[in-house]
Amino acid sequence: MLSDDNADREFEFNDKDFARVRALILKIAGISLAPSKQSMVYSRLARRLRACNHSRFSTYLDALESNSSNPEWEHFTNSLTTNLTSFYREAHHFDILKKQLQSLSRNARIEMWCSAASTGEEPYTMAITAMEAFNSMNPPVRILATDIDTKVLDHAKKGVYRMEQVDKIPDEILRKYFLKGKGESEGLIRVRPEVQALLTFRKLNLMENVWSLRPGFDAIFCRNVMIYFEKDVQLQILKRFAPLMNPNGFLYAGHSENFAMARDYFTLRGKTVYTVNTDKAAKTGTGGEGQARQVTA
Repeated sequence: MLSDDNADREFEFNDKDFARVRALILKIAGISLAPSKQSMVYSRLARRLRACNHSRFSTYLDALESNSSNPEWEHFTNSLTTNLTSFYREAHHFDILKKQLQSLSRNARIEMWCSAASTGEEPYTMAITAMEAFNSMNPPVRILATDIDTKVLDHAKKGVYRMEQVDKIPDEILRKYFLKGKGESEGLIRVRPEVQALLTFRKLNLMENVWSLRPGFDAIFCRNVMIYFEKDVQLQILKRFAPLMNPNGFLYAGHSENFAMARDYFTLRGKTVYTVNTDKAAKTGTGGEGQARQVTA
């Protein structure tokens, strides 16, 4: 059945095409697209059809499904991921993080993981919070920032933002941790190199069977990510988080997310912050110095 919208569209996009897209993105990225997202999917993927010189969605999807190594898979995934983020989003989490960091020993390096880094605002806020917590531009903290979308990771690595993207950050923090652009860069602002130095960016799909991460995280941020996954997928990911965390490690979730189904692994502290249950946490307590662990589904 054809949607009424097809009359005004450059490409035909029927219910069968949409069903195929939904099945593919669910399989490779765990993202469950609601039926109401059909128009959004069309607008985002129509650009890919033009770029690849396809005249029909069916042939575009055929080309993907017939070749698992097709580089277009990356563009397909990037097009359908949502990257809404901002500095100090859900600011209460960073107040909690600051206190958590100050309570940890300064003798060992503290490891944190931002599992949906998007364009970088969240992991950079984590880094600034660490610097504030230790009153140092070189705190004993390292942050792994990952995302499935390579395009937003490239943006994040640059650490350059428009002034309106930082308008809610206090002036004192801006002066301390950002550099304002001049000349051709007027209206832009860049994260200071000292802040960037705390971060390592890497592509990672939470649906991959193997993550190859070292255990020993004191904090994992996985905020406003699980809402795109079915409950069984959420539980699968949460079960894989637990053995990567140090005892009493904190898991930070989004304001609309509830991980009650993982109560065997995490205990709610309040304000969508969870503590990993000790018997499920990493046994080494390496703080990231141990061997890489093949964390499988």
